Amino acid sequence: MAGRLVLRSVETTALPVFLRSTTFNLDLKRSANGNTTASVPPARIKTEADLPEVSLPTTLYRWIFKGYYKRLHELQLYEKQLYGPMYKVSAGNSHSVALNTVELLEEVMRKDDKFPSRGDMTAWTEYRDMNGLGYGPVTEEGEKWYKLRSVLNKRMLHPKDSVKYDNVINEVVTDFIKRICHLRKMSSSGDLVPNMSNELYRFSLEGISRILFETRIGCLENEIPAESQNFINSIGQMFTYTMAVNVLPKWTHNYLPFWQWYISGWDGIFRFACKLIDKKMEDIQKRLDAGQEVEGEYLSYLLSSTNMSKKDVYGSVAELLLAGVDTTSNTMMWALYLLSQNPKTQETLYQEVNNIIKGDKIPTAEDINNMPYLKAVIKETLRMYPVVPVNVRLLSENDMVIGGHFFPKKTTFMMQHYAISHDGNIFPEPGLFKPERWLRDGRERPSPFGSIPFGFGVRGCVGKRIAELEMHLALARIIKLFEVKLDPNVGKIKALNRTSLVADRTVNFNFLERKHTTT
Repeated sequence: MAGRLVLRSVETTALPVFLRSTTFNLDLKRSANGNTTASVPPARIKTEADLPEVSLPTTLYRWIFKGYYKRLHELQLYEKQLYGPMYKVSAGNSHSVALNTVELLEEVMRKDDKFPSRGDMTAWTEYRDMNGLGYGPVTEEGEKWYKLRSVLNKRMLHPKDSVKYDNVINEVVTDFIKRICHLRKMSSSGDLVPNMSNELYRFSLEGISRILFETRIGCLENEIPAESQNFINSIGQMFTYTMAVNVLPKWTHNYLPFWQWYISGWDGIFRFACKLIDKKMEDIQKRLDAGQEVEGEYLSYLLSSTNMSKKDVYGSVAELLLAGVDTTSNTMMWALYLLSQNPKTQETLYQEVNNIIKGDKIPTAEDINNMPYLKAVIKETLRMYPVVPVNVRLLSENDMVIGGHFFPKKTTFMMQHYAISHDGNIFPEPGLFKPERWLRDGRERPSPFGSIPFGFGVRGCVGKRIAELEMHLALARIIKLFEVKLDPNVGKIKALNRTSLVADRTVNFNFLERKHTTT
């Protein structure tokens, strides 16, 4: 390919939609597209009107006066006790149906539309519309979303593609280990690493940028570039004010500061992403003008081998970057915290890692496949602290029966992942960190729908494989080198809901060097 770089627009199955009910005898019929719909006489089945309802005033009272605004994951547990497995949540002229059991979640997921819809993403799409930016895998819907995902999935989602990144990820992990060692030496105790959440953000941003932009951006240097730290801060700002923007009516945008703070967060995110994309496009154009082959990893593939328009590349890569940073950093922080609070579990993990990684060897993706306990640690961390505590599905194509209730199309379901993953019927002693729940060693394993932190089906996270590989490689090498303990001055850590679950305070860890290993 030589000459001129051409960028045009692009467009991107769910499991078949089926209906099942052991309680009611329904008249079923096939729609033109092959999906199953229900013709349900009202007298023969329950409807939304039969569900318990949480009114908007009640919700606002609990948020503001009961302090649940930043603890919405805990509100799931509270309301599940009050209203049961399924109830209706009203907000002005709209409402959604909350689902709190693994059975209801599985029923919705297995009856998903061909092109699953996340529901109302107006707050995200409005920013893109205001600035002439394309939609990405989170915000796009319908057939356009499907065609977009088919492009983005390549070189990322398939296991054979993801393992190709282990050298790239290990390069970043090596520098992160050096960063930890530097911070330890800088501390008065010789082993303290302060503000681990921010350090993990820097690591995650460096890692996903190396994959998406095929370049290093300096996040693991002693002095982080100001624009990189601003990007990290922008993510936090955008997520912090997302809930307020979603709940408050649009007319408040001109009177309350939340909308402007929210928009400012998005400005920082796209300013950072677009600059790196533009830089890569210039590099590709120079190679094309020189008659050189354009070969590379992810962004080179998107820019030179697909028909994506520039604005669609902006929209998609910004969303991938955003998801890649927040997911990995928060999960790694919670994993280190849980291991620090469970020394026997940490020792079990160390023994597994040390048996596989001999001496100074750097682990590969193949080595990770021989570490089931390491994988179980990450799965259990994600169960206790799911990346997104609540997710949404909108019935865009068909009527549906869920839990013995008839729901017309356009019904919005809130899937309460935190309540489900803390259900004692699925996970005995749900408040305890027990990675062995997930081992394939003959014991009965939990329902796979009990914890689906990366989603399910075709609308699952496009970066799942990369995120898992990044977390596995980083955690293996950290535990190989250090025993991790929580700084006793930190105190008890609780989770705050900032769209994802984050720590309610600055978290410091002591990294104690294991005597028989070298750094």
